[in-house]
Amino acid sequence: MVKREFDEVEKVLEKIRPALKDHQGSLKIVNIEDGVVYLQFVGGCSDCPVVDVSLKNVVDIALKGNLKWVKKVEVLPSKLELS
Repeated sequence: MVKREFDEVEKVLEKIRPALKDHQGSLKIVNIEDGVVYLQFVGGCSDCPVVDVSLKNVVDIALKGNLKWVKKVEVLPSKLELS
């Protein structure tokens, strides 16, 4: 993962995160490789039934629309947290 790419993705995600915080959730960057951005929804968004819709309608469009080098956005499944 190149720091410049990470910083560019973070800048776009910062514009999206306030809406996710309303649902006690967020997005984190897991990896960036060959133009593919791997993300993971965390918090309240990790088990939200509309995550796929949120991804396609907001995150995917925002990243591809603002960063020409982004070819694809992948959301990895959330890790199961055991207490």
